[in-house]
Amino acid sequence: MSNSKDDGKLPYRHIRGDEHNSEKEQKSKEGIKESDLLREPSAAYGRRIYKDGMKDPVDEAYASDVGIMGTEAADHSRKYTIDDYYALPDDKRVELIDGIFYDMSAPTQIHQALLGQLYIQFSACIESHPECELFFAPLDVRLDNDDYTMVQPDLLIVCNRSDKDKRRINGAPDFVVEILSPFNRSHDMIRKLGKYKDAGVREYWIIDPEKGKVIVYDLEHDDFLRLYTFRDSIPVLISDGECSIEFERIYEKVKRYF
Repeated sequence: MSNSKDDGKLPYRHIRGDEHNSEKEQKSKEGIKESDLLREPSAAYGRRIYKDGMKDPVDEAYASDVGIMGTEAADHSRKYTIDDYYALPDDKRVELIDGIFYDMSAPTQIHQALLGQLYIQFSACIESHPECELFFAPLDVRLDNDDYTMVQPDLLIVCNRSDKDKRRINGAPDFVVEILSPFNRSHDMIRKLGKYKDAGVREYWIIDPEKGKVIVYDLEHDDFLRLYTFRDSIPVLISDGECSIEFERIYEKVKRYF
């Protein structure tokens, strides 16, 4: 991203736990229960299917880091645009969602090791599908084809793409993978889940290294949540059963980073 005409800086503030408590108090005054806030995303994104009695990962995301939702722009009186996004300094890693900037932490070794192994297996999957293209971050995705959202999924597949913009992907990918870090759990599990669903992403995987889980959403059909472990063979739903990712092989390659 090129430098802006001024110093390239935008006002940011980190949402801390004490700020979240103040927000809770305000919600209480408005007659909104905190329990209602925590349960709403679970209800919004479908019924949940678990393996081996696993807990609801959406609720876990809220319980683990509610109030630590990344970094967002302090000036709420305006919506930032993709022009503001491209004006940021090259070393400022952010996503733009609905006119608000969210900081992206630098990826960890575990994150990069998992991403590399995922790319190897998905590359083999799409060899027989020339209509599909496989990409990995950092790559800009203008998710809503508007001026207010630009995201960078960790891994994505786009099929039958007519747009040949060499700078970015315009519109929703068919398939998206996000790898969680301790600082982005709610961002990927709730905020981006809603954005991907609304934009038309067909399938969304969330890789959780901390819990050893893979969360799969079939957004094209039922919004059901399916949970797998790092020992499972996981079907790629958009391939109609033609492709599966052998996660045990991935884990054996990356377990030294855990």
